[in-house]
Amino acid sequence: MTVPQLLFQVGQKRAQNPVQWTKNGDKTFHQVSWTEWMSQVEEAAYGLYELGLKRGHKVGIISDNRPQWLVADVAIMALGAADVPRGADSTAAEIRFILHHSESLGVICEDYAQWEKVRTGPGPDPALSFCILFQGDPPAPTEGHTRMLSWTQLVELGKKSRTDNPHLFHDQLSLGSEDDLATIIYTSGTTGEPKGVMLAHRSFLFQIDKIKKILDLESSDVMLSVLPIWHSFERAVEYIILSYGGSVAYSKPLGKVLIEDMAMVNPTFFPSVPRIWEGVLNAVMRNVRSKSPVQRALFHFFLGIGKIHADLLMLFEGRVPQYHIPSFPWDRILSFFPLILFTPLNFLGNLLVFNKLKKLLGKRFRAGISGGGALPSHVDHFFRAVGIKVLEGYGLTETGPVLSCRVQRRPVPRTVGPLLEGIEYKVVTEDGREVKNGEKGVLWVKSPQVMMGYYKNPEKTAEVLKDGWLNTGDLVIATIHREIRIVGRAKDTIVLRGGENIEPEPIEQVLLQSEAIDQVMVVGQDQKSLGALIVPNFEVVERVARERRLSYYEKEELIHNDLIRDYFNTIIQNAVNANTGFKPFERITRFTLLEAPFEPLVEVTATLKLKRNVIAQRRADIIREMFVER
Repeated sequence: MTVPQLLFQVGQKRAQNPVQWTKNGDKTFHQVSWTEWMSQVEEAAYGLYELGLKRGHKVGIISDNRPQWLVADVAIMALGAADVPRGADSTAAEIRFILHHSESLGVICEDYAQWEKVRTGPGPDPALSFCILFQGDPPAPTEGHTRMLSWTQLVELGKKSRTDNPHLFHDQLSLGSEDDLATIIYTSGTTGEPKGVMLAHRSFLFQIDKIKKILDLESSDVMLSVLPIWHSFERAVEYIILSYGGSVAYSKPLGKVLIEDMAMVNPTFFPSVPRIWEGVLNAVMRNVRSKSPVQRALFHFFLGIGKIHADLLMLFEGRVPQYHIPSFPWDRILSFFPLILFTPLNFLGNLLVFNKLKKLLGKRFRAGISGGGALPSHVDHFFRAVGIKVLEGYGLTETGPVLSCRVQRRPVPRTVGPLLEGIEYKVVTEDGREVKNGEKGVLWVKSPQVMMGYYKNPEKTAEVLKDGWLNTGDLVIATIHREIRIVGRAKDTIVLRGGENIEPEPIEQVLLQSEAIDQVMVVGQDQKSLGALIVPNFEVVERVARERRLSYYEKEELIHNDLIRDYFNTIIQNAVNANTGFKPFERITRFTLLEAPFEPLVEVTATLKLKRNVIAQRRADIIREMFVER
């Protein structure tokens, strides 16, 4: 079985059901049926076959989300070839390296601007026999040795070929095996050159088969898509939804557009990254601040009630991480009577306040799915308090990526859910000793979904893959129910001069709870104490400046103002101290406020993870200056 074989089986059963929701010029959604979509895949595959694409070849796809992306993806895989995807915001150097390194036969570009990156960028010249543009027409039929076509021309070529050889597509489709290479996804290259993760069809198929015990999926489900489709998280979730006969609607991660699309589509599931959920929370709080004092007080009162109710309900239902077999259900007994007391108040809060917020997500919304990074605890707690279900998941590109997800019917907060059934795992120390449940260590997994290796990079493969076991590099604590709590990255650990080992992420998550901090990276390797690079929220900074009657010409001047620095120092010291659960050596003693955010794709990945090594190298002078003794 391959991914295209599975999707075509589903499509034949759901022929007239929608598979994609796309926007036309009138800004309304139009549904594409499975029958129409499968025909589009066949036409694209025939066109690619005429261009010389055969089993074992690779094709680059350099584009952001669009309906044709999935068509091209499935068409390539149906022929036994593999795609090599990347977003349109990638640099020319990245694109050329990836296409050259993967030995791609051809490339499909979003538009001519992307082809210009391929053609004129720095680095090795990829030898491409064809280039197809999703959007627009190429100015010439050939450029050098590369044949240029528009998507329309590819489809027309495919239609003619299908007429001449009507059985070829299904003959090629039937030859596929789950062990065939499906894709090579290049990591973002947090250190050194990007590595090409080779994923077989079995990687995606394993997740599709196992996820049914985690999510309650139906053929009527609609997923709203805003994440880069070339990223393994978004791609896997799309395959999962479609495999159950559901459909995908394409939107954008922009507040106004997203809310309007929610109302039009009424999605049942919305996968996203933590920063988008955090953005929703911040937007809600900004809206609350604009209300009258009475409305603000009412909101915060019921939010507090909601948080208490959510915690009590979690205790009563036994949805707490269990690291040891409980001797007696004291949590359930002790939470019973307080829960009875708070339930009517929580019901009133939903009626008066939170139902308005829920309506923004549409009439059929069942759950959000958060992946691609750790969901900050305060964001998680907020959505539980207002009654919006956000299921945090976990995985790696190297595992295609889903390893775990909170169970929809019984989500356990403070974890990323149980590992999928069929995954073997162990939690080990640096010296290889396996630890017990409740103890911290590095997670190793063994599963059919684990990558085939890094393309043409046996040395790097051997560093993380041993006898079928993959070293995730993540520090975790496991429960007795296979649930996983992520506590940091092994390679992100900061070691101070005193030998103290510190995980920066928990500290960063606490600091990000402040509305004044947009981004933060904790630093301090080989120093006496910790410091922080902070990207402030300048809207908040200017508000504080007005309140304190500070004069300035440019907002960037404010980050050097002593009163503003005192304001941030107060935030830091109040957030990270012994009373909030941090050890003395985990306190932040120095910080620098930055004028601009970390650079997208250079200093942060497409899913907004910090590229710590890159930031440390690019801002080495700032960090060094921060720790100068004065």
